[in-house]
Amino acid sequence: MRDYQALRSTWSPKGKQKQVPTYGHHASVSLFGCVNVQNGEFFCMEKEQCSAQTFLVFLRVLEVYKERHLVMILDNDRIHHAKLLNPFLEENEHRLTLLFLPLYSPQLNAVERIWGWLKGSVITNRFHATQEDIRASVRSFVDYLDTCPEKVLQRIGSLALLKD
Repeated sequence: MRDYQALRSTWSPKGKQKQVPTYGHHASVSLFGCVNVQNGEFFCMEKEQCSAQTFLVFLRVLEVYKERHLVMILDNDRIHHAKLLNPFLEENEHRLTLLFLPLYSPQLNAVERIWGWLKGSVITNRFHATQEDIRASVRSFVDYLDTCPEKVLQRIGSLALLKD
């Protein structure tokens, strides 16, 4: 999540465009996340950087779902294919399946819709003076998602909504 002071879809009086201050540098927060397409639960973890090692930590935290077989839909980022993951994936092949999307197809990944929602709510048209400000905004948004899984399901277009 980068703080890049983007303006988008704003209303303002003619000749008085909204101004968003900037310090001339970009702060960022690295996030891993997944969404349960059956119940709208969103899980998010912040790490110092996105690497194969931190992705492995993320996969291990998913032990929360010990009793279920997980299918994780991923893009083809090189960290998702790292050799470092192989021992973990072999050990957990009975309960974890990684499904890789075709290149350049983020529209097929439900979590990308959550990232877009997060960016639109946390970054666009806002100024964060520090990295901690970004973190606080991200935490607030994720806490909000915890309170409204039905909105998460609507946002991702989940078929789980049709089961009722």
